[in-house]
Amino acid sequence: MVPEPVVDTHEVYSLLDDEYARRILIETYEETRSASALCEACDASEATVYRRLERLQQQDLVESVQEIDPNEGPQEVYAARLDHVSIDLTGAGFKIDVEYVDETAADRLTRLYEELSG
Repeated sequence: MVPEPVVDTHEVYSLLDDEYARRILIETYEETRSASALCEACDASEATVYRRLERLQQQDLVESVQEIDPNEGPQEVYAARLDHVSIDLTGAGFKIDVEYVDETAADRLTRLYEELSG
C-alpha cells in the first residue's frame, strides 16, 4: 500500500474546480490513459493536458507508469489515485479529506497482465 501524501487543500480545491483536471481524473479512474488519449477526451491541447497532469501528480491525485503498447511500443500512461474527496465545513473553515485508491497503476497493470497470461 502506498503512503498517503500531505494534501495541499488550496491546490486540491483549485484542481477540483478546473474542468480539465476533473475530466482527466474521470478518464483515468477505471483505466490508464495516454496523454494523447486525454487530449482527445478533454478536447484540450497537449500543453493544457500536461500542465494539469503535472499539478495532479504534485498532489498525488494521478500517477504515471510506463506501459507497453503492442503497436506503438513503450508509452507513459496515467491513472487516477484519487478515490474519494470529502469537504466539511468546520468552525475553523473548510476541511478536505482525500482517500486514495488502494492499488497503484503499476499494481493494476501487473494484475491485468497476470489475468491475461494466466
